[in-house]
Amino acid sequence: MTAYLIVRAEVRDSDRAAFETWYQNEHLPDALKAFQATSARRGWSDVTPGVHIALYEFASLADARTVMGSAAIKSLIAEFDRVWQDRVVRTREVIDIAQVL
Repeated sequence: MTAYLIVRAEVRDSDRAAFETWYQNEHLPDALKAFQATSARRGWSDVTPGVHIALYEFASLADARTVMGSAAIKSLIAEFDRVWQDRVVRTREVIDIAQVL
């Protein structure tokens, strides 16, 4: 069944416009291609100000797990860190979809 890599980022108000442009035009397309994901989505929390969520869909949990240990993700993390240094805190989760209605 489908699995997702979910990246949660906490973005300062002062960085939001630049982050939005960079993620939209560079990071999300680069990650989709590098991960060979089925799809990539992203958005801003309507509950917690400054929280950005990216969702990368994979055909299987095995595919998502492979990406988590890959050179591709290490390269994208390095590029993210180069651009945003310590200004954006983020976490990653891999979710195995158990049910779809």
